[in-house]
Amino acid sequence: MWKTIKSNWPVAIISIVVVIVSLSEILNSNRSSGTKFTSSLSATNDTGWVSPSLYTDFELEGEERNLVIYGSDIIANTSRYFGPHGSVKAISNGMNCQNCHLDAGKKRWGNNYSAVYSTYPKMRSRSGQIEGIYKRVSDCFERSLNGTAPDSNSREYQAIYAYMKWLGKDVKKGVKPNGSGIGKLEYLDRAAEPGKGKIVYAKYCQTCHGENGQGQLSLAGNSYEYPPLWGEHSYNDGAGLYRLSNFAGFIRSNMPFKQATHDNPALSTEDAWDVAAYVNSQPRPKKDHSQDWPEISKKPFDHPFGPYADSYSELQHKYGPYKPIIKQKEEMGKK
Repeated sequence: MWKTIKSNWPVAIISIVVVIVSLSEILNSNRSSGTKFTSSLSATNDTGWVSPSLYTDFELEGEERNLVIYGSDIIANTSRYFGPHGSVKAISNGMNCQNCHLDAGKKRWGNNYSAVYSTYPKMRSRSGQIEGIYKRVSDCFERSLNGTAPDSNSREYQAIYAYMKWLGKDVKKGVKPNGSGIGKLEYLDRAAEPGKGKIVYAKYCQTCHGENGQGQLSLAGNSYEYPPLWGEHSYNDGAGLYRLSNFAGFIRSNMPFKQATHDNPALSTEDAWDVAAYVNSQPRPKKDHSQDWPEISKKPFDHPFGPYADSYSELQHKYGPYKPIIKQKEEMGKK
């Protein structure tokens, strides 16, 4: 069927127009950016990543196409398959992967999957091992979804893998495109303050996420329309968003949902840091950290659990100020 459509010249012309318009929008967006974000990448010739589309990818056919479609649905509706009442297996907290990887991992600066296939397998300091995509997916299930990993031989995992591979199919090996991951914020000269963040949360966040961070269930009641930000159904303290720099950058680029963008954030830098501090100061499930960061000198500056190779406290590693920690870390690296 797809080969027949491929030979239809009006469809081909429309496809070319879609691609040109998309590229134009990305380039215009890059030119108009006036924020103080810094890319997490070193300088490259890469101008950004555009998610492929199932509507225009006529090469994706057969079982591979079915797997990609299924993988996309699992990422968007994880709880339907793996939540407390999951149709496949009940192994997670009810959140969906796309609660942290927006638009099913396709949004620029929304913690997307553009660089997954191009950069894995790779060495990760948190485990002290070379990790493949399966280990990375497992980490998300065990940390952000506060559950257990899916079977690596299951059709569901194969679908997730196929989807991530497809999203990164045009990214060169070893390249991390501009717009992947989470935008990095300027560091404050003070510690982030949960008390100030509570005020920001009440103004911008609690309408969707609830006064007590409980989130909002979908009409079907089997997943969250807006995820819980703390409590038993939220991410645990081993998740990537429990690091303040990750969470603050994610908030600034994307929240309030469907209002803010990376180029047009709704919150100030200080508000983003403070509200991240408030959310991460609230109770949530615990994770065993004893096997994380076997080489403690490689712990990130905002990893909130000791021991550390530097002289700063857990409290300062959690909330900042971070500049002294980073300076000492750089000085220790030169010795």
